[in-house]
Amino acid sequence: MIMKNALTFLCLTLIMFTNGCAFGQLTQYPWTATIKIVGEDGNPVPGADVSVAYNILPPPADASQPTYGEVKGLTDDNGMFTASHTDSSWTFGITVTKVGYYPTHIGHELYQPGQFDGKTVTANRNPSFTLVLKKIGKPVAMYARRLNTHVPALDKPVGFDLMAGDWVAPNGKGVNSDIFFTGHFDKRAGGESDFTLTVSFPNVGDGIQEFAVPDSAGVSGLRSTHEAPADGYQPQWVQTDNRKPGEPVETNRDPKRNYYFRVRTVLDSNGNVKSALYGKIYGDFMEFSYYLNPTPNARNVEFDPKEDLLGGLPFDAQVKAP
Repeated sequence: MIMKNALTFLCLTLIMFTNGCAFGQLTQYPWTATIKIVGEDGNPVPGADVSVAYNILPPPADASQPTYGEVKGLTDDNGMFTASHTDSSWTFGITVTKVGYYPTHIGHELYQPGQFDGKTVTANRNPSFTLVLKKIGKPVAMYARRLNTHVPALDKPVGFDLMAGDWVAPNGKGVNSDIFFTGHFDKRAGGESDFTLTVSFPNVGDGIQEFAVPDSAGVSGLRSTHEAPADGYQPQWVQTDNRKPGEPVETNRDPKRNYYFRVRTVLDSNGNVKSALYGKIYGDFMEFSYYLNPTPNARNVEFDPKEDLLGGLPFDAQVKAP
């Protein structure tokens, strides 16, 4: 699937570039990609399968159907692999796989000489990558759902039940409020408006914390760590959206942002966590996928896509990524 997505990306890029241009106008140039594959501990991963997919321009008579080429091989004892080719590609995609690991992918824009200054062209045609392969650990059944929604009521906390996959009544069929969403909309004269979304929780000890995924490490099949952190959770998160006519939207929303969370927390008499449920969120509010481990105190957030406890979801609500 990752290779298919990489090839689709290459195809779309080529079609966009060649719109209104003849294929024969693209000159072939060499490129070299130096790739190092490491594990989460930073140590080299030898024997990993590496595939670098690039465009191949067909003869002019078949210009409506671009095809693709591939340089592939195994990493050496130092986790290294080098791919070189001469072609007219503007992009290539690297896919790395190994039994027992989640696949990793990264795309790269090559550029053509003359598109930008010479330094940019040189740098982009001889890139180096250090990509991380994450081991497949112990995927578990979880409550997982993809949401693309809005808060059903403003200026008051609206609860969402993660195990029901729905808003709490009367806004849905949920029973237990695991997360509160409070929206406030302020519309001003001249078309200006502010929207604030506050994410909060019902229990002391519940909370949320964000985590980032470095683009340079590649896109892993497992975006998160294997376990959620034991601490570091904040009681709320505030998202803002400010709009003025004719100006870019000012917002702290980031589709690439991710979170870990802790809910249904019970503290002992000393304020320590006695029991809690842990999970993660891919994406930002209110378009995101969430995962909840139902086992108390288990911080494993490595999801088994075949074991979604919210079975029977519509296709666009199903979560396939671990």
